[in-house]
This record gives sequence, structure tokens and C-alpha cells, in this order.
Amino acid sequence: MKKEVTISLIIATYNWPEALRLCLKSILKQTILPTEIIIADDGSDERTAKLIHDFAQKVSFPIFHEWHEDKGFRKTIVLNRAIRKASAPYIIQIDGDIIATPHFIEDHIRMAEEGCFIRGTRANLNAQTTVSILDKEKLSITNKLRLIMKQPTNALRFHPRIAQFATRKELSGRRVKGCNMSFWKKDLVAINGYDNNLQGWGHEDEELSWRLVNLGRQKKIIKFSAIAYHLYHKQLSRKEEPHHREFMQKIKEEKITRTNNGLEEI
Repeated sequence: MKKEVTISLIIATYNWPEALRLCLKSILKQTILPTEIIIADDGSDERTAKLIHDFAQKVSFPIFHEWHEDKGFRKTIVLNRAIRKASAPYIIQIDGDIIATPHFIEDHIRMAEEGCFIRGTRANLNAQTTVSILDKEKLSITNKLRLIMKQPTNALRFHPRIAQFATRKELSGRRVKGCNMSFWKKDLVAINGYDNNLQGWGHEDEELSWRLVNLGRQKKIIKFSAIAYHLYHKQLSRKEEPHHREFMQKIKEEKITRTNNGLEEI
């Protein structure tokens, strides 16, 4: 992909403005800035709205706030609203509790490829480190902190010529996380985006990925590139996870590509 291509960055968030502030600050540090940011907000209160408004005054690119009323975990719906809003042909998607390292967007642009969507990784920070980072509003991660992470290799960025040897492709929707992914918008439109029926935590990103795979798109797995740190938080309710897993299995087995309750239905 040529560097001059426009990029829509979608950031999903819910009622954690302290984390979102750090996330947005990390985007300002990027070697290549996005063309626009779209905040997919699953019902946050006015603190998040004020943060986004204040941040928008400081940047040269537009920031849009896609919000709907808080009626429980309805992330798929607000993500679809953000996807519809996106004006760029290529979409990078993260969560609002992610700190993106400076080459994050640059790496996604370099690795983007027609016929593929990208699955990146994340390095999870522990509770103590997260509290410290939020208190100090600190973006940098020291080598000492990397050593105590559960996935220290996910925090390593290699030169692109070396990192490319760790890249692989597969026709599988498994093991993806929406906190570090990117897609061609036309591919998301072709499958009608996220499935709005999946409300509550669990497998919404994998379900979408399986439909992309069923469409013939390869999952491109990148390592040692697009490094992202994930702030610690308590687990959300897993009540709907078994139902979502069963739903996803049907998508996989029946080779379904398009949902009847997605982008076009919001």
C-alpha cells in the first residue's frame, strides 16, 4: 500500500476516559497520522464527550464521535456506525485502552495487502503498571517493564525487513482481537460489517473474521510490527460467550459470508 492512501482509525471505547486520553495521545506520536479518527462509543457519559471535544481542538485532522445510549454491551452496533462513517478505503481498528507505539499506523499501512485483513497482537500490562501509567499519563514502556509482561515478544518491534519473515497468512478467523486489526472497507461492506445480534462480550471479532475468510480473504498475521500495549482492566461478563461461540461455529461450518443484521440495518 502506498503511504499516501487515506486511513480511518476507529477506536472503540466505553466509560474509561483516562485510558482513552492516553490512547489518543499515542496517536499524536505516530510517524504517520490517520486521515481521521472515529470514536465508536458504546454509551459513555459526558466525560468522554468532553475529552473528545477538547482533543479535536488540538489536531489537524477530523475526529468524529459515534455514540449511542448505554443499553448494555452493544459494541457491534456502534462499530458498524463507525465503519459506515469511515471515509477512507482502509480502516485500522483499536480499542480505547490501547497505547499504540509510534510506528503502529505506519506498520499497518506497510503490511496492508489486497485480499487480506490484518491481525496484530498486543502486550498486556499488569494492574500495577497500568495504575502507574494512568497516574503519570506516561506513554513510554521501559525494557524492565517488557521483561515482566506475560507476552514480552509482543512488545518487540523489529526492522521491517526482518519482521516480514515472521508474517504469515491463513484462511482462519480464529484468535483475532479487535484491539489491533485492519481491513479494507470494501471487504467489510461486502460482509455487511459486524453482526448486530452479538450483544454482550465474546467472539464478535472472530465471527466477523470468519465471514471475511468465507468471502475468500486471508488473515495476515503480523509479528514484531504494529506494537500495542493493552492497559489492564477487570474482565467483563462472559454470560453471552457460550451463545456467541455457538453462533460463530455455525458461521464457520456453513461458510456464511454476510449477516442480515449489520451495517445496512443500523
